[in-house]
Amino acid sequence: MNLWKSSAEKLHQTKYLALMAAMIALKTVLSMYYIPVSENLRVSISFLIVALEASIVGPAAGIVSGAVTDLVSFVLFPDGAFFFGYTITAMLGELIYSLFLYQKKITWQRLFLSKLLNNYLVNVLLGSLWSAILYSKGYYWYLARSAVKNTILLPFEVLALAALFKLLLPVLQKRGWIMKQS
Repeated sequence: MNLWKSSAEKLHQTKYLALMAAMIALKTVLSMYYIPVSENLRVSISFLIVALEASIVGPAAGIVSGAVTDLVSFVLFPDGAFFFGYTITAMLGELIYSLFLYQKKITWQRLFLSKLLNNYLVNVLLGSLWSAILYSKGYYWYLARSAVKNTILLPFEVLALAALFKLLLPVLQKRGWIMKQS
């Protein structure tokens, strides 16, 4: 069965909908706790829940969850005007993690590549574009700042992902939420 079909089927299963609701709530709460780096740069650990959820529910359900998370976060904790670009960012983040981790053996390489792509494609390239649209400075100004932040954080974030999955893999496999990691 292909990734998209099996993931879409999870949108019709109560246990996965309940899991997604819990993950949406957790991502929403965790997004409120961050270390501000500048007007548009933050350090947060919510990416851990995004990756975990993506490994369980896959791309179709993950994209839906990303969109719902962004909308719920905005409604509960508005921080300025709504901007659909950040909804796209949340959806793409889930998609990238899903393509690397859903129904696949979770390895250091997959964790690294998924985080690398999220950091540079989503956070640096798209995040800088959204900041340039919303704020007063040019794209390259935001790009440079975001690239530095994401480069510095990348190894620590990959280590955090590896620790999380090492801790949770036995439970996730036992419950049948992810494939056996043989």
